[in-house]
Amino acid sequence: MWGDWHQLWEVVSAPDNVPIVAMLFLIPFYTWYAFKQALATDRLITQLENDPQLAKTHHRKVFPWRPGWDREVHTWPYLMRMEFLVAIIVTIILTVWSITLNAPLEEPANPNLTMNPAKAPWYFLGLQEMLVYFDPWIAGVVMPTLIIIGLMVIPYIDENPLGNGYYTYKQRKFAIWTFLVGFIGLWVLMIIVGTFIRGPGWMWFWPTQTWDHNRLEFAVNRNLDEILGIDGAWLAYLLPAAWKPQSAIYARALFGIIPVTLYLVLAAYAVHWLCMRTEFSRRIYRRMSLLQLVVMYSLLILMLSLPVKMLARLVFRIKYVWVTPWFNI
Repeated sequence: MWGDWHQLWEVVSAPDNVPIVAMLFLIPFYTWYAFKQALATDRLITQLENDPQLAKTHHRKVFPWRPGWDREVHTWPYLMRMEFLVAIIVTIILTVWSITLNAPLEEPANPNLTMNPAKAPWYFLGLQEMLVYFDPWIAGVVMPTLIIIGLMVIPYIDENPLGNGYYTYKQRKFAIWTFLVGFIGLWVLMIIVGTFIRGPGWMWFWPTQTWDHNRLEFAVNRNLDEILGIDGAWLAYLLPAAWKPQSAIYARALFGIIPVTLYLVLAAYAVHWLCMRTEFSRRIYRRMSLLQLVVMYSLLILMLSLPVKMLARLVFRIKYVWVTPWFNI
């Protein structure tokens, strides 16, 4: 039993895993702190809405107004002083960190003896984990590109005028939950899985399991068409003689359109249901143009495809649902 926990301690205490261990505490803390401020602001908003006379005179922040404060917050000395203090504190932390922990440097690379597991830096572990579930060109090129594009288009598709300059949950539920699912539920979770769960051979080890380099995992991953027995025999009767040897390939490619289309329809309906769930969301929904809706729906559907594909691989052992000579999904 101690050996199992010792294995977990070795992973946690590794110098190159310090940022991830810190992230396990910092992200929950700041998420809680943001929600605490947001809910306090929501209570103030509700109070001012129920008392119009108080709304005319009350300070619009949750902290009390002090008569000695300036009416405008200037860059100097307020912002510059805070930035200077933060820079000093961060410098001290990095200095102590570099003195107390040795850099995770190893011997010169040997092409005949590669490390196992060969893991990317912690900030790329999410992409490396995505390679398990998608084709390399999708996980390494398409998905990162869509993440960057999605972050860039947020200001252009977000038509909610509320929540600027203050924390609020009631007025930004859809945006907050999209962030929580996309960043914490998917990206951070995959970094944690790649660090603490994936062991030798990129095999799945639970946190208290010993990383056995001699372990063999007989995981049978099959494509959806193989599970359903799509062999293309029926298509061979319809194809010319020159194409008959490739009938199985064409049948799999045609069959893959069905589950992918079904997912797109169901995911679009789920996203639409979430958007129309409350009256507040419906008001924002009516402000958006057709182009904004199409872009938002497309990004949310693609984001939802990651947990769906992970579930299909880990639970049902489905490798790909659409197999073609050019790409696999």
